[in-house]
Amino acid sequence: MHVLWRVLFFLVQPSHLALLLIGLGLLILFLHPTRARLGKLLAATGFVALVVLGFSPIGYALLLPLEERFPRRELPTGQIRGIIFLGGFEDPSVSHARSALILNESAERLTEAVLIARAFPDAKIVFTGGASEIFMRSPSGASAVGGFLEAAGIPAERIVLEDRSRNTYENAIETRKLVDPKPGEHWLLVTSAWHMPRAVGTFRHAGFDVIPWPTDYRTRGTQDFLLLSDKLTEGLRRTDTAVREWIGLIAYWLLGRSEALFPAPSPTA
Repeated sequence: MHVLWRVLFFLVQPSHLALLLIGLGLLILFLHPTRARLGKLLAATGFVALVVLGFSPIGYALLLPLEERFPRRELPTGQIRGIIFLGGFEDPSVSHARSALILNESAERLTEAVLIARAFPDAKIVFTGGASEIFMRSPSGASAVGGFLEAAGIPAERIVLEDRSRNTYENAIETRKLVDPKPGEHWLLVTSAWHMPRAVGTFRHAGFDVIPWPTDYRTRGTQDFLLLSDKLTEGLRRTDTAVREWIGLIAYWLLGRSEALFPAPSPTA
């Protein structure tokens, strides 16, 4: 099932669909000259889609509702039992090859977790994320993350590493089994703002009512509705990320993995 979902998510990304249209159109032009009109139409449609998705504000418009769903509030003043931060900011294969923790553009998940851990010296700090790659199989980056946390001054007895989960649903299930949260305890959940709705919905469904702490923002606010991208690849990346997340929300709800289609700041909102 995990492999199937990874393949489907790969195929439905707008940039990949656009490239498939271009490739299919060119294939028809070369193999079926009598259907050249159809081939040209498909190739042109794919090319226009790449340009529009890459330079227009579509990516911003799709990301903004996700990032605005859970506004960042003040940290709780009471005792925090633990800080859970989701993987996805690390590159496990390169980290293992280079014997160092290699980060990507979602690195704020890690840096925010470390800052909060220092503000709450008695709280556990829980990393959750296993190996999810299909082609470049490698061990989880959990050990590299754990080494970084210790180097950053977090005592080893406070660190909990969960390295079996391959997706958000398994993050919630495996983490809950590992830390066994008790009623009344406060656990912070740190992940990208655009990923927070699905993450919160999944943790709630698993019986783990976490306090969201969004980070790794990709938009500034409503002013980005009219913002054009100056890099095709960056615009496509934002659009792909947003579409993949919206599809993930729908899929998790249909599969019964989330407590709501579009989880809100409180279960009753």
